[in-house]
Amino acid sequence: MSPEAPSSQPQLTVPTPLSRRSLLRAGAATAAGLGLGLTTAGCGFLSSGPTADSDSQESIDVKVDGDLVYFNWADFVDPAVLAGFEGEYGVKVIQSNFDSMEGMVAKLNAGNRYDIIFPTAKWAQRLAAGNRLHRIDHGKLKNAESILGQYAYFADPWYDSDSRHTLPFTMYKTGIGWRKDKIGDDLGGSWDDLWNARAKGRVFVLDDRDEVLGFAALKLGLDVSTTDVDDLGRITETLLSLRPRLRGFSSDSYNNLLNGNAAMTQAWSGDMAAMLSQAKDPSVFGFEIAKEGAPVNSDCYAIPSNARHPGTAMLFIDYMLRPENVKKNIEYLGYPMPVGGSEDTYAALVEPFPECLVSAEDLKDDLYFRNGTTKGEQARDSAWTRVKAG
Repeated sequence: MSPEAPSSQPQLTVPTPLSRRSLLRAGAATAAGLGLGLTTAGCGFLSSGPTADSDSQESIDVKVDGDLVYFNWADFVDPAVLAGFEGEYGVKVIQSNFDSMEGMVAKLNAGNRYDIIFPTAKWAQRLAAGNRLHRIDHGKLKNAESILGQYAYFADPWYDSDSRHTLPFTMYKTGIGWRKDKIGDDLGGSWDDLWNARAKGRVFVLDDRDEVLGFAALKLGLDVSTTDVDDLGRITETLLSLRPRLRGFSSDSYNNLLNGNAAMTQAWSGDMAAMLSQAKDPSVFGFEIAKEGAPVNSDCYAIPSNARHPGTAMLFIDYMLRPENVKKNIEYLGYPMPVGGSEDTYAALVEPFPECLVSAEDLKDDLYFRNGTTKGEQARDSAWTRVKAG
């Protein structure tokens, strides 16, 4: 869909995009090399401002009001589910994709209009705080209770009070994946394992600021989202000691492990589960959750306040929450969904990697990445820039 003229909506500060989960099934991807001139920019907190659209707080009628303009990670819903929605409601799903949260927000700031987007928790908080999202009336969704009645956490999450603007899509946590045929069957169950001598030169970490600073913080017993300058100094020094052992920064842990580029990599649990469908011998691979703690996160359904077809978006959310569609998407993506009755589907999928399981108990550990002040986010950007520059 062609961008329209930018509106007077409050602007999010957007840094250079970082890769994450893009094109998981597109084959081997080129990892970011250590010798490249890598840069980042500021990631400030959302500025406040007036409500962008006067009707963004009004209840949305759940009805077809046009085709669905859809904005998500690439290949992040089962194509059969999208086709089923088109067939049932007589609409087209007009797809666009982003490769980072920063990229998503840049498109919103440019004036592009989408009916459904999929922000992560902290970005959902930013968008809601900036009056950039429609309210979602749970009472008008037949299947919302399968989340809100089964997962109390999401009835009133920290990032969106009373889930006024969002419903959760997927959940995941971060750990370490490795090839047993390269470095052995067992690791130590700690973030220290990334320094494993047998993996030296074949280690990747995610190309993601919060994930990399976060694991080092947990290793040191610090808050996963710390913005304290002294803490960040310790974190930076810890990560710089890992740099000589790294092959690169890459968020394509899925393909790096499959094709042997990585002997060990920081990885999202869902990517490890998705890899099972491609691995000829899943027993070659291992996945562990560090004893110091694992960051957890969730993606959300959200409807931008300037959506042209919010009624169709509401129908889409309800359609996606049908049990048969939840099952299809879990099996396709490898990511669990906080929908009551879907737990056995995911448990069966990750039987070779039980560490991939994400439960309501994991959510209570308060290891989500949180938004900081502008100054705090700039301090984290500076630490990340130093780590990437080496």
